[in-house]
Amino acid sequence: MGLFDLFKKGDKVGKDSAIDSKSLVQTKENASKSDADRDVVTKLSYHPDWNVPQEQQYVFNFLANDLAPLKPNQLSLSAINIDPNPVNGSWNVKAFFRSSLSEAIELGDIELLILDKDDNRLASHYFNFKDLGVIPAESARPWIFTFPTASITTEEMPEEGWKISFNLLSLRGHQLDLDETWQKQLPKEEQEKLADIVKTLPKLGKTEVNFTGLQAKLNNDKSLHASIFIRNGHEKAINLEQLPLEIVDARGVVVANGSFKLDPILIVQPNTTKPWTFIFPANLVNVKGIDLSRWTARVTQ
Repeated sequence: MGLFDLFKKGDKVGKDSAIDSKSLVQTKENASKSDADRDVVTKLSYHPDWNVPQEQQYVFNFLANDLAPLKPNQLSLSAINIDPNPVNGSWNVKAFFRSSLSEAIELGDIELLILDKDDNRLASHYFNFKDLGVIPAESARPWIFTFPTASITTEEMPEEGWKISFNLLSLRGHQLDLDETWQKQLPKEEQEKLADIVKTLPKLGKTEVNFTGLQAKLNNDKSLHASIFIRNGHEKAINLEQLPLEIVDARGVVVANGSFKLDPILIVQPNTTKPWTFIFPANLVNVKGIDLSRWTARVTQ
């Protein structure tokens, strides 16, 4: 296979990026405490379709011997080198995918990142790990992860100290982000109900921020209390200082409109949904014919 030409005698193993396997797979946990502290030396493993020439086996063995031991039940990506494609600008990223699990595993789609020595993102792309085949227990499989040009956000190759890593935010899935005041006021059962609702909401785009109605109530003093899910699909936190908001009822009529100054600033963590209640005073609410059987919240310009 032509890919062997990319692995050279002068290659060296670089930074390692290891995670707890629970982030990706369900495994049996039989290890004792003493066993959990042991070092696992991963053995070289080739894809079953590979017919590796003898000379190339020496290269792989040399690289594998440089790999640091793992702790039990870890998954790791060990960087080797990046070969840019001179034709299309993509990056062929050479690495070992390693497992210290005591059983074989096969994975699916996973987003990987290329990070520089200061952990700044240089590239991100989803890979189908089924292509790597079944990974034996306590093994290290050499692989080339090709990051297309569109997935690369820098014009320069990274300096020493770069790494290839799993995107932990995408692995954990979208989560409920409860403010401390809500955590104190809401019983555990109610918190769990909110978390269950969040799981049922449509998936967000990577750069999408969405406002979804949760509960609206018209009080005796004609004020309107609207609890809203603020959903952040970004991989960075968003800070809300001022929020112009309107409520549209089941008739399609704007029944409340106001601008809220959030002090302290409301922070919504990456890839999370935060519930928050906005109170529209009576002078900002149109109660005539109001129908809150269905309603939506909209951010106005």
